[in-house]
Amino acid sequence: ASGLAIKEIARIAKKTPARLRILSGIYDSARGLMASLRDIQMEDLLGREAVKIDLNEIAGYLNEKTVMITGAGGSIGSEMCRQIINYEPSRLIIVDNCENNLFDIQQELLNTDLITTQLCTVLLDVKNRSKLQAVFKKYHPQVVFHAAAYKHVPMMEVHPDEALQNNVFGTKNVAQMADEFGCETFIFISTDKAVNPSSVMGATKRIAELVVKDLNRSSKTRFASVRFGNVLGSRGSVIPTFIKQIEHGGPVTVTHPDMTRYFMTIPEAVSLVFQAGALAGGGEIFVLDMGEPVKIADLARDLITLAGYEPDKDIPIKYTGIRPG
Repeated sequence: ASGLAIKEIARIAKKTPARLRILSGIYDSARGLMASLRDIQMEDLLGREAVKIDLNEIAGYLNEKTVMITGAGGSIGSEMCRQIINYEPSRLIIVDNCENNLFDIQQELLNTDLITTQLCTVLLDVKNRSKLQAVFKKYHPQVVFHAAAYKHVPMMEVHPDEALQNNVFGTKNVAQMADEFGCETFIFISTDKAVNPSSVMGATKRIAELVVKDLNRSSKTRFASVRFGNVLGSRGSVIPTFIKQIEHGGPVTVTHPDMTRYFMTIPEAVSLVFQAGALAGGGEIFVLDMGEPVKIADLARDLITLAGYEPDKDIPIKYTGIRPG
């Protein structure tokens, strides 16, 4: 069933005490019907079909290349690591300034079949220009995906100096090293909050986009940016927060009844990054068509229902007011 059909069925069923589950692959379920029963997932309620891209056709530029991912321990960076080894780069350099995140993704990758890919782990802060230069000099990456950033909007309102240092000057450092050491492709992970920014975080990302675009004018490296909406289930996103609140019996906190966001899944986000790398001629900003914006309050109600509770009865929804930024 399509995402729209599932959303409509879920809407009707909300009026009953029934708990919904999805039966997928009914025709090829020789192991028995119950084996393929699963709970409805948030991706089912996007209100649109998830974007599917045949990456095998476009990810050839990664094969046999030295690829670097900054912010490799984050939600997007780690998923990029998982997917990228399928395209058999000769070397994968994973960079992060968080020791625990870097260790976790390193161990996960070492426990998979890396095929012929050599894995190099670098504990590094992108604000450290001299160390960054040494890493580029050592490995000479041909493709760079720059995902390292500070992303929490209210926190960056309190620490604008850190947002500037990390999101702008950190990006400038990585991009300039890519240019200096002859990198072929550089993809900067940006945000839809960079559009007419109303927050420090969005403004720093917009400045970083302009830094990357400016470098593209005089460089042999192809520089491009990719803008994300809110990524479902990513670290620090609203979904894990709501789930924890539901597990504790509520309330589920929403800033305002009319607050909306564009949502995408982690696989969609990663697909967009890889596709941008294949399509980039230099200087572009790529955006995924994410359909219509979703009301955060509706998302909260959906999650409460999916957990088997009734919104505002079993689990209350509390409006807390719009946060800074």
